Amino acid sequence: MRQAPPPPPPQLARSRAARAGYLVLGLFFLSLGVIGAFLPVMPTTIFIILAAGSFSRSSPRLENWLLQHRLFGPPLRAWRVEGAIPAKAKIVAVASMAGGYALFLWQAHPPAWLAGCVAVLLLALAAYVLSRPAPARG
Repeated sequence: MRQAPPPPPPQLARSRAARAGYLVLGLFFLSLGVIGAFLPVMPTTIFIILAAGSFSRSSPRLENWLLQHRLFGPPLRAWRVEGAIPAKAKIVAVASMAGGYALFLWQAHPPAWLAGCVAVLLLALAAYVLSRPAPARG
């Protein structure tokens, strides 16, 4: 079954205050994404996607810079056009979720109900990530 294409990127926010807020959010998410590129326990891709979404509402110039970036651009364009996640990113994402969950169990010693809730949430997120198509080549 073929999935519908993702919606077009949002339009610029109407008010200057909203655009400024989205710009600050975009810079914040971009900072977190860059930090995540160097720290194995912190995600990168989701923050870069959120930064691109924020920039699309505040700064077409920064959005375009991010979409054309040598490292961040290809996965962003694949996500925007196809809703696709590369296989390597899927492996890293699911392995990070599993590692984070193991660390959570080891360090927090949560009650069984909380461990179960977190496990269900992470399994649902992993299923979503794994269900995304791989980007088309070319």
